Amino acid sequence: MPDTSSEQRRVEAELAREMAEGERAKREQNRGSVEEDRASAELSRTTAEQLRALAEEVREVTERYRQELESVRQEGEALRHAAEEARLAAEDARHATIATVAATADALSTTLAQMQFLEDARNTIRQLKIKPYDAQ
Repeated sequence: MPDTSSEQRRVEAELAREMAEGERAKREQNRGSVEEDRASAELSRTTAEQLRALAEEVREVTERYRQELESVRQEGEALRHAAEEARLAAEDARHATIATVAATADALSTTLAQMQFLEDARNTIRQLKIKPYDAQ
């Protein structure tokens, strides 16, 4: 019987060795899987960091765009105010021109009246000068 028990122990030892080999293969497979998971996690972390950096750049660009848009809006508002002031100044200038033309017309009318008066006075003086000679 010693052969049977020795054979049985050998078979059991072989089975135990095969089971141990199977367990070692599973652990090796698990270790490989864990390493793949670690590499995948590292890749995900790197990708997440890149996305965070891109999101920050987008935020900065958006903020600059918002500031520039506000600046353009303010410049447009300033131009609108300047255009309104220019329109008012042009309206004032138009009124001043009309007043100047009216004043010039009045001055010319007065000058014309004075000239007419002087012409009438000359004619009267001439007539008065001629009359005394006619009487002689």
